[in-house]
Amino acid sequence: MDARVHPFPVVLVESGHAVSHHHEHHDGALRARLRHRLGHAAHALTPHRHDAAAKVDPAMETSREGMRTLWLSVGVLGLTTVVQAGVVVLSGSVALLGDTVHNAADALTAVPLGIAFVLGRRAANRRYTYGYGRAEDLAGILVVLTIAASCALSAHQAVDRLLHPREVAQPWAVAGAAVVGFLGNEWVARQRIRTGRRIGSAALVADGLHARTDGFTSLAVVLGAGGSALGWRLADPLVGLLITAAILVVVRDAAREVCRRLMDCVDPALVDAAHGALLGVPGVRGTGQLRMRWIGHALRAEADIVVDPHLTVVQAHALAVAAEHALIHAVPRLTAATVHIDHVPGHEDPHAALAHHGSRVG
Repeated sequence: MDARVHPFPVVLVESGHAVSHHHEHHDGALRARLRHRLGHAAHALTPHRHDAAAKVDPAMETSREGMRTLWLSVGVLGLTTVVQAGVVVLSGSVALLGDTVHNAADALTAVPLGIAFVLGRRAANRRYTYGYGRAEDLAGILVVLTIAASCALSAHQAVDRLLHPREVAQPWAVAGAAVVGFLGNEWVARQRIRTGRRIGSAALVADGLHARTDGFTSLAVVLGAGGSALGWRLADPLVGLLITAAILVVVRDAAREVCRRLMDCVDPALVDAAHGALLGVPGVRGTGQLRMRWIGHALRAEADIVVDPHLTVVQAHALAVAAEHALIHAVPRLTAATVHIDHVPGHEDPHAALAHHGSRVG
């Protein structure tokens, strides 16, 4: 039984199938429908409101928070890129040029993420019934590919310097610019990762990891410049290879996070918390199957609860609403839940008609 209000003239039963009202003009049915709608209107006026309109503002607020972080990071990385580009012109350092390109690319990854956050604000429709939150996951793929491309570029530059060692002019100025690059990237990484985890955006976390890889690249430039100042020309490419290996680890972690999100992976602790919340609702005798999935940075759930078989439809619906209410409060980032009502098993299996479809597991 779905816990939400449905505007169409149907009655929702256990499997989600619609049963038409055959006596539309019967006075008793009319009064029942009026009482039903008045009851929902009263529920909508209570302080803890969880209908679709009430969920729009929190969803938009998380998108705004993500956008604010992106704009701040673009500003910091833009300033860092300008400073480094000036030193590149003065020194002719190829290593610093590569680091500058990395920083500029990292700033540009904000573009697909910004588009994803804007798309995520669009309301669900008949074609995209869950909304546009998945755009964040697509942006996450682009971020991972960008990190991988940066890794390939770093490896190419390091190998090229091993084969063709070069002198670095003004190594201390190069080192100073590289430190600026590291500080800028690390600040951006912390902001993106912190905000991404707070709002539940795997793509923003991955982008923060990307910024951190560029910070590692900046450290490689510092060490390489120090080695060049001491006359060891192989210092820069050897450190570059070590940083490339570190970037590979970051690519693996970011790709794993994004792929898990695409595969509807959730933390098992959230599932345990959901079961506990359902069992704490008065009238719920047990729980059955429970599913969760991320839609962008918001969670959706489908849950089965077991209730007394002698409840009326109105009582069962009220219990489903209470169950959804408990889930929303117990599970962070959960915006909605579809609650299916099962009764205590009797002599007959209530789902026997569905057995040959294999639609129910467990």
